[in-house]
Amino acid sequence: MFDPATYTEHFEREHGCTEAEWLAQLPGAAEPHALQLGVHQARVPIDGGTLQIDWQVLPPRRIALIQLPQMHVRYRFDGISAEARQRFMKRFDLFMQKGGG
Repeated sequence: MFDPATYTEHFEREHGCTEAEWLAQLPGAAEPHALQLGVHQARVPIDGGTLQIDWQVLPPRRIALIQLPQMHVRYRFDGISAEARQRFMKRFDLFMQKGGG
């Protein structure tokens, strides 16, 4: 889904989902790590460090008559090695992926 080179310590993305869909998938995507949810944010302890995720619901993207939900999401890894970031994000991205190809 994403290039592992983009799994830097801090990055941002747009996700095509509603906040309800995001919140329903987030616990499974974070497994086996604990997830601490707050308002528009989550913390995930990973290998002695922390991933902070913050999100903002954006207006729907309109393409002709179609409306697609979207969210702006910020990822901030603190005290987590590049290897651990890549391992976590690979599973996270696969879990959050919609549809197929």
